[in-house]
Amino acid sequence: MINSFGAQSQLKCGQRTYTIYNPSLLPQAERLPYTLKIILENLLRHEDGQLVTQGDIENLLSHGTDKRPQASEIAYHPARVLMQDFTGVPAFVDLAAMRSAMQARGNNPSLVNPRQPVELVIDHSLQVDHFNRQDAQELNTRLEFDRNRERYQFLKWGQRSFANSKVVPPGSGIVHQVNLELLARVVFSCQHQGKTLAYPDTLVGTDSHTTMVNGIGVLGWGVGGIEAEASMLGQPLSMLLPKALGFRLDNRLPEGSTATDLVLRIVEMLRQHGVVGKFVEFYGPGLAHLSSGDRCTIANMAPEYGASCGIFPVDEQTLNYLRLTNRSADHLNLVEAYCKETGLWYSPDNTIKYDEYLELDMSTVTANLAGPRRPQDRVNLRDMKEQFSKEVKVSKKGRGRGQAQIATNGGYATISDGVTVIAAITSCTNTSNPSVMLAAGLVAKKAKRMGLSKKPWVKTSLAPGSRAVTAYLQRAGLIEPLQAMGFHVVGYGCTTCIGNSGPLPPEVSQAIQSGDIAAVAVLSGNRNFEGRIHAEVLMSYLASPPLVVAYAIAGRVDFDPYQEPLAQNDQGRDVFLKDLWPSHQEIMELQNRVLTADQFTNSYRDVYTGDSNWQKLKTADRELYDWPESSYIKCPPYFERSEDASQLDSLDGARALALLGDSITTDHISPAGAIKADSPAGDYLLSCGVKKNEFNSYGSRRGNHEVMARGTFANIRLRNRLLDNVEGGHTLHLPSKEMMSIYDASQRYKEEGVPLIILAGKEYGSGSSRDWAAKGPKLLGVRAVIAESYERIHRSNLVGMGILPLQFEPGDSVNSLGLSGHEVFALHGLAGGQGKKITVVASAATNGTKAKEKTFTVQSRIDTPREVEYFRSGGILPFILNELIAAQHTA
Repeated sequence: MINSFGAQSQLKCGQRTYTIYNPSLLPQAERLPYTLKIILENLLRHEDGQLVTQGDIENLLSHGTDKRPQASEIAYHPARVLMQDFTGVPAFVDLAAMRSAMQARGNNPSLVNPRQPVELVIDHSLQVDHFNRQDAQELNTRLEFDRNRERYQFLKWGQRSFANSKVVPPGSGIVHQVNLELLARVVFSCQHQGKTLAYPDTLVGTDSHTTMVNGIGVLGWGVGGIEAEASMLGQPLSMLLPKALGFRLDNRLPEGSTATDLVLRIVEMLRQHGVVGKFVEFYGPGLAHLSSGDRCTIANMAPEYGASCGIFPVDEQTLNYLRLTNRSADHLNLVEAYCKETGLWYSPDNTIKYDEYLELDMSTVTANLAGPRRPQDRVNLRDMKEQFSKEVKVSKKGRGRGQAQIATNGGYATISDGVTVIAAITSCTNTSNPSVMLAAGLVAKKAKRMGLSKKPWVKTSLAPGSRAVTAYLQRAGLIEPLQAMGFHVVGYGCTTCIGNSGPLPPEVSQAIQSGDIAAVAVLSGNRNFEGRIHAEVLMSYLASPPLVVAYAIAGRVDFDPYQEPLAQNDQGRDVFLKDLWPSHQEIMELQNRVLTADQFTNSYRDVYTGDSNWQKLKTADRELYDWPESSYIKCPPYFERSEDASQLDSLDGARALALLGDSITTDHISPAGAIKADSPAGDYLLSCGVKKNEFNSYGSRRGNHEVMARGTFANIRLRNRLLDNVEGGHTLHLPSKEMMSIYDASQRYKEEGVPLIILAGKEYGSGSSRDWAAKGPKLLGVRAVIAESYERIHRSNLVGMGILPLQFEPGDSVNSLGLSGHEVFALHGLAGGQGKKITVVASAATNGTKAKEKTFTVQSRIDTPREVEYFRSGGILPFILNELIAAQHTA
């Protein structure tokens, strides 16, 4: 590699000498934000005069000066790729399909292998079928393996077949917590050309909450599975240098507030400010009062506040966490020595210059929730009663108050709008943080002592982020009190937050339907989008784990916890939330007593071996996957030869498959939850001989493109404005104006040779980094999306699948342009590079007369030259395949 800036040097640590590329040797780097110093090191280490040039590095060093270019593209090489199984299965399927395509074209399939470490944690397939019983975990695990045997056999094949990859079997924990407790290095080291290199641990992950590892100073963020596959196969991540926002934290949290309350306030602030595509860095005197668990809670929700990352620099808290989670003394010494040598160690007296600034006095943070359908919609706890009253009127669209009777332990109770039917301690966001998990246990312990219990209609669950959590809860004597409140361990994985909440008890479902009740879920998660948590739950609120326990006891959300009791005990005495809430001192004393390194040692001793269920799985040990008959795993069509997009200059005769509003999430586009029997995906599975009770979820079927194409835009809460007052995956076929499923309409358009577009509003594709939200539309025949704005990952995924993301000019929208979605669209000027203006002509025929035309311009959101190459090739995957073939022929 070239060393134009003389940054290569030696670092002696213990008995070893490491070669490093030291940003601190460049005087201009002193003012750089922490994240950009990491990016700088990456560029210095990969400078080759082609992908990474001296000019790229100079552009980065000009940050904070008048010489900084408006938009500067770089080629970034993360050190590793992290996956969970929902996104990992299709990635491994694509790699297996690429091997088959290499073989079919007479090339060497073994060339298709990850070129850097790939770590996949199976955590997204556990569903909460059984709860509130001692054997819930055992029963749910058995069902998990029964449902996912074919997927797990495939992943086990991938673990054996693909070099440079590791698979953490089910039952170990949530991917981001396993990443923190086991996989994260903070500082990486490896052998390269006879030298021992040391460099920052960086990663991209196929889950948007990869950012959680930012809490211990590791730079990582979520990308789509498509982009991750490119990185796995040695492609640099093509990105524009982001702006960096410095977020100063002052003081400390007051009594009654938790890290969850803090992050919901931060989400609200940053969403209002606008940080999409930016790096957020936390600094200030408040950092001294935030544990690594608190920091990881804040970092986890970077996707919710819209940033690429939300990072805390390395400091003593980082070392304390690495020590607690049983990293070696030699590694701790390397982390400290490397970060101090390279300027990556946090200093309160830094001279960093940020592009933007925000500040929060943490002493002003109050207890709160977020909802009922977006994580940035914060609600003060004391305002919940009033807010819910307003929201339920909007959500029920003028229908009257819902009410029904339900059987309860030999008697009957009346439930109504606002009833809590799901209370789940779930999600990586909070289960990684001992302070809030212990707080939940203390609330349960005090509630048990006062004679309280959960309401019988509440489905309760505890899904710890790792086995270490259960270990410290047991040591604290809090497992039994949590069970007394219904919070038995249901398994180790991402459950309710991803939509794997399982069925409600039949009597609860019946009451909701018969009484038209606005039922509510309260969960300690990071996502509460419409239709995500449960199909029968109208509204969902994010809350801290202790509040989740409180709402399970109350059994409703439409009350004021400051003025009204949670419940009455068995003596008829009112018990208030303040009677149960632990103090900060109580939590910290308990945490210091029960958290030990041996809990993490024991939890991860045999992590790659898996339990007996995993060990019994049979799988072939061969280079090529044989694609057996399966309703879970099918060879996708992405490598079939297609038209050359490089010469495409216009798209004529296009129709709008859907006309959508603002905040359309990847859950709306590609749901992860249950598959309805009367849906196109359900019809397909039935035709394959799959019984309805074996449908599993869309998330678990992501290795089968036939299911996923039929599930595209199938969210039950989707509102397609081509139809009036209709929810779900339906549309109008044009010009016939026949109402049908979106999938059926797409197939009819395909037969007619009609290309398709999507029209949308602001924040199109927000939410999870779900590659199927781009793959699905591609298979339906969608050629372009025109939206007012995009979420970062989804825009990239669209390009990666060869779908053109177009953005309305500022001030323009579907409404301002008077578009109905019934028009015939022509797009002109598609050929060429990134950032182009493209002309759109929308023609609407009226009563057989000459069509009326509306002409407007849109901005191409192909943002970088490398993305132009991807788009011209029909997507990243065909591009990589062509590169592999070309490399073999020139070797």
